[in-house]
Amino acid sequence: MSDLRLRQLVFASHDRKDIERFQEVFGLGAPFIDPGVGAFGLENGVFALGDQFVEIVVPRTGGTAAGRFLERQADQGGGGYMVIVQTPDVVAVRRRADEAGIRRVWNIDLPEISASHLHPVDIGAAIVSVDTPRPPKSWLWGGAGWEDRAVAGGIAGATLTAPDPAALARRWADILDAPLSPEGPAWRLALAEGTVMVEPGAREAVSTFHFQVANPAAIKRRAAAHGWTRPDGALRILGVDVELLPL
Repeated sequence: MSDLRLRQLVFASHDRKDIERFQEVFGLGAPFIDPGVGAFGLENGVFALGDQFVEIVVPRTGGTAAGRFLERQADQGGGGYMVIVQTPDVVAVRRRADEAGIRRVWNIDLPEISASHLHPVDIGAAIVSVDTPRPPKSWLWGGAGWEDRAVAGGIAGATLTAPDPAALARRWADILDAPLSPEGPAWRLALAEGTVMVEPGAREAVSTFHFQVANPAAIKRRAAAHGWTRPDGALRILGVDVELLPL
């Protein structure tokens, strides 16, 4: 089994108030507002769900990568912007990405964490961030004292779509060094914590985020009040289908 784990999932939104809405709908603790994302022309809120995290980013200036992403998602009201994978060896992932010609668009090496963002056009479907925190259970991007703001829950997985799901799945698996297996027309990357599924679809994109939560029914009621549901009653939040699994 891989030592990889899904550590953080990121939505992109046009509206800063969606950070507050998300907190209210999911019954989360106070978000960490990271001043560092201002360098990317963004504002954000990061919520702790167990020892995993959900982030919403909002462009605050023109010409940002997130802004261009949202322009492409204009009919969706947002989208799944980034998948952050914790790896025990970011240096090895960087080497594999470089050898495969996958661009690294951001890199950082701090005493607390090392991370790289892989270009979404090259890796496919989303920005993939690979992060090695030190110690492994820490998470600088959650902000100081995130443990006190955490609520029960976690990330169960993310589902991607692609016209050629096998090709996208193999690309992610090769770079992350993750186990890969077919499941009918879809492919599964099984991590130590969390699963990435790649299903057939019209384009390479994030389709679904899967969360484990303590109170799915209450979250669904609050989401409906904000219009975050599809006609069939399933959750559709900021351009992403959301599946809630009970703890």
